[in-house]
Amino acid sequence: MINFTYENPTKIIFGRGAELKVGEEVKKYSSKVLLHYGGGSIKKTGLYDKVINSLKQAGVEVVELGGVMPNPRLGLVNEGIKICREKGIDFILAVGGGSAIDSAKAIAVGVPYNGDVWDFFSGKAEAKEALPIGVVLTIPAAGSEASPNSVITKEDGLYKRGMYSELIMPVFSIMNPELTYTLPEYQTACGTADIMAHIMERYFTNVTHTDLTDRLCEATLKTMIKNVPIALQEPDNYNARAEIMWAGTVAHNGLLGTGRIEDWASHNIEHEISAIYDVAHGAGLAVVFPAWMKYVYKNNLDRFVQFAVRVWNVEMNFDEPERTALEGIERLKKFFKEIGLPVSLKEMNIGDDRLEEMASKCTNGGNSTIGSFVKLNREDVYNILKLAR
Repeated sequence: MINFTYENPTKIIFGRGAELKVGEEVKKYSSKVLLHYGGGSIKKTGLYDKVINSLKQAGVEVVELGGVMPNPRLGLVNEGIKICREKGIDFILAVGGGSAIDSAKAIAVGVPYNGDVWDFFSGKAEAKEALPIGVVLTIPAAGSEASPNSVITKEDGLYKRGMYSELIMPVFSIMNPELTYTLPEYQTACGTADIMAHIMERYFTNVTHTDLTDRLCEATLKTMIKNVPIALQEPDNYNARAEIMWAGTVAHNGLLGTGRIEDWASHNIEHEISAIYDVAHGAGLAVVFPAWMKYVYKNNLDRFVQFAVRVWNVEMNFDEPERTALEGIERLKKFFKEIGLPVSLKEMNIGDDRLEEMASKCTNGGNSTIGSFVKLNREDVYNILKLAR
């Protein structure tokens, strides 16, 4: 286990009716808020009215900016920055899933910055200040409700990049599992892959003596494996939805990565896919992660055997441990397929014509590597994309 410092300042308000507390929570920070959300789903479900009424009762003035899309765009972020500056808004409330939250975070860090907000995503600048952010979560997936991360797509050139700063961690996140009852099955499945990927990016490490966090990762994965099929069969099963929602937060609030070196190669590869083809992030991860596993498993066979045995209940083959490891990868792939996700690029109607471009973008034109479990160069990324076909 390596040295670490862990702190997560996000206040979690979890349970039935939690969204009714949003006004009193926002009022602690501001009397004027930018309400940031996606399409019309929050209005159809009645959540929009609940949020507006709660804010008004607390005496909070509301300025709205909807229209956040999956794989949130830089253009809308810049529009939000302009609105906040012009109207003197000093708090942002994201109502939705990871896309709305990531967009809100980018706006929050862009408002006090004199330059181009993309500087934070391209690595040209480091955030020094940001507006506070609050969240009402509707989609368990990205874990952005309690993380220091934001991922934005730049339309010019189709670049999807992330930034990291503790300044953009939400001050509070409101999480009512009932708000996820109306999610389409495919969205629930995509969220599942995203949550599980966040765990696996941390689980696959070369750091030894990480027994506690190994078990925490395995338990969170098994929680998803148990409860997702239930939620898909019974969309209004509160207990299953609650387990999934809390697992999504724990998967990406930093706890599972303590004392470990994390990887993130699969996420980087997937970002290139969704930047160009605008596929759901979780769907892309369901395709990329098993391909990455097959490419790197021999570099630390013991960890993949442990993953197979502990997470997927594969019977240990002491004579052929490699067979055990490969069976674990196949069971992950089978699980994704069973919950309705693609497991190949072909299933997402993605051909071979831009694989080299994606591999090049992912590695900065071949000038850098990604990942830490195994450092991958441009050729490695290209080979993984070929395995994912």
